[in-house]
Amino acid sequence: MKDLFVEIWESVRRNKLRTCLTGLAVSWGIFMLIVLLGAGNGLLNSFSEQGGTFATNSMMVGGGWTSKPYDGLAQGRRIVLDDKDIEVTRGKNFKGIVDKVASTVGASDTVVLGTKHVRGYIEGNFPARMEMEKIPLTHGRFINDKDITDQRKVVVLPDNMIRILFGEKVDLASVIGKRVKINNLQFQIVGIVRANEMQDNNLFYAPYTTVKTIYAKGKEIDDLTFTFHGLETEEENEAFEKNFKAIINKLHRAAPDDESAIWIWNRFTQNMQMNKASGILTIALWVLGIFTLLGGIVGVSNIMLITVKERTHEFGIRKAIGAAPGDISKLIITESIVITAFFGYIGMVLGMVACEILDATAGHNVTEVMGMQMQLLKNPTVGVDVALEATLLLIIAGTIAGFFPARKATKVRPIEALNAN
Repeated sequence: MKDLFVEIWESVRRNKLRTCLTGLAVSWGIFMLIVLLGAGNGLLNSFSEQGGTFATNSMMVGGGWTSKPYDGLAQGRRIVLDDKDIEVTRGKNFKGIVDKVASTVGASDTVVLGTKHVRGYIEGNFPARMEMEKIPLTHGRFINDKDITDQRKVVVLPDNMIRILFGEKVDLASVIGKRVKINNLQFQIVGIVRANEMQDNNLFYAPYTTVKTIYAKGKEIDDLTFTFHGLETEEENEAFEKNFKAIINKLHRAAPDDESAIWIWNRFTQNMQMNKASGILTIALWVLGIFTLLGGIVGVSNIMLITVKERTHEFGIRKAIGAAPGDISKLIITESIVITAFFGYIGMVLGMVACEILDATAGHNVTEVMGMQMQLLKNPTVGVDVALEATLLLIIAGTIAGFFPARKATKVRPIEALNAN
């Protein structure tokens, strides 16, 4: 085995430039594959995190603008949801499908503590909203049914607002039970949530009935959200949405088939579409990366063919003195594997380093997508297992690349090889 590697080393040493150029193509191929997979993972992680902040079996509904005249009314009317929409959603029309229903009302206001204050948006909510939105509660509790019934002046604040009001080094647990002033009224802090820097991190919560009364919202609501079950396919969801829109539109004297009168954000179908897109993106990245790898593999095959041609005379002598075809084949294939594995490992390491650099730079950039702040690349890295699998795939391809030159070498007849120049 030692003699075999000595021979390989001598062959490489005699053709340093050609070997390095071929190795560069191999390293570049695995490097690009790792970087592409890392960037793809970062993009998928980012969208997965955004989708993960909501219950997938939920729909959010909001008012829009009519796109056609109906019932003597002109198009272009604004539709504002109200209490009757909540009642209908909870009613017999959707019984057996709709589970929990929650609505919100809100207003911009300032939270004050002594001389300190911070501007934010107070959202009146129901207890079910915490599950629907997967609100990350860290201390205390969320809004409960008793708060809603008694119209209690309690509030759930995000931790970033707490630190502005009480100081950066405050013990968050010690803040529970303390009071702040909102709209010149005293509110008791009953809970603390983790601020979402990707969205509106100055959003805070109070009982739905309290906010509706204090800010004189009347019967209007900002939006409603409900969880559901029994809709397993896109077709079933589309049929439900069509029926739901027709019924709600009628309540507001809008055409039943007016798609713009209200909007529905179906998180279930969104999640299905994201899963499909994730699969397509992953396959596309692998295909693109593998084609990049092929460039390096073709280079390895070419250099081994040239090696066979240059050493034809040597192989003839080996055969003449009794070398078996398998010995020559083993030499060529092993050399191909060594070149592929060595430069492939270098490309793998550099690719993983590049992914870490991408994570440290672009991975922390926040951009606005559809009016929402989000991290475009979330942890754009590749696991060691995937990197090793890609490198193993490269080595297997390198073995195949060496097989054909090796096969050609074993077919060289000694008499022809000895006469070769």
